[in-house]
Amino acid sequence: MSKTTMRPILLPLMLAFVVSTCQKRQTIVRIETNLGVIRVRLYDETPLHRDNFLKLAQSGFYDSLLFHRVIRDFVIQGGDPTSKNAPAGVVLGSGDTGYTIPAEIRFPHVRGALAAARKPDAVNPQRASDGSQFYIVQGQPQTDASLDEWERVLGIKFSPQWRARYKALGGTPQLDGQYTVFGEVVSGLEVVDRIAAVPRDAHDRPLEDIRMFVRVE
Repeated sequence: MSKTTMRPILLPLMLAFVVSTCQKRQTIVRIETNLGVIRVRLYDETPLHRDNFLKLAQSGFYDSLLFHRVIRDFVIQGGDPTSKNAPAGVVLGSGDTGYTIPAEIRFPHVRGALAAARKPDAVNPQRASDGSQFYIVQGQPQTDASLDEWERVLGIKFSPQWRARYKALGGTPQLDGQYTVFGEVVSGLEVVDRIAAVPRDAHDRPLEDIRMFVRVE
């Protein structure tokens, strides 16, 4: 086959590949809060969690829910459906969608990781994720020594790639292998830091409500 006859066939294929690649890079969701906007990229490698999060976001499920659990240097957590109209001081975190998502555990908890909350191993040995509650990692700086210690405590081994990311970004490696990370912050880490720094009560609920409105870009 000559180059002339190949060109009309190859060009559409190349364009299709480029479009497909771009689409995979554009699974971006905006989490708008009263302290700023956090933009997250959802991973194609965790399709069950990606699709569920997109479905809830597109339906408006998350709109006006709270970041109800905030622990500085650790995580900020939200997505409890009972938080929308919860009076001040009410303990939150037990609300759910009535279904779980099978675990897709494969990524590290580096700073900015978006992950699914879940019930404890005692009642959830398969480590299935909650249908709506999620958290974003703020975390702490990590060194080879701290990672060595977490390997010893957890009985796991961090890959060289994970070690490099943890040392560069920080995170919460103590959660690895236990919860599904299904995305990462691409902008707005300073907003995560603001939320993590707010005053909170004895149950880690912010004293002033931090609401979210989630939009798919």
